[in-house]
Amino acid sequence: MQSTQPILVRVIEEPVETTGIADILLGALGLTGVMLLAALLLGGALGGILIGIKRIRAKYNLEPTPDSEALRVTPSSSTL
Repeated sequence: MQSTQPILVRVIEEPVETTGIADILLGALGLTGVMLLAALLLGGALGGILIGIKRIRAKYNLEPTPDSEALRVTPSSSTL
């Protein structure tokens, strides 16, 4: 015959960690620091790329014609 005893399962909950203001502030400062570091790195990379493009254009004389020359704008000697 089969045993008719019930099987008891005891569920043990993990202890809940309390979150204090210090934990929140450290987390926010950490996130801000990561975002600041990412902004600095991306800004430096973009600046380096723009400077490199400008130097390559100057080296190979690829500078576009300024708008003032393309439109033939000259300063006038008479003022109204």
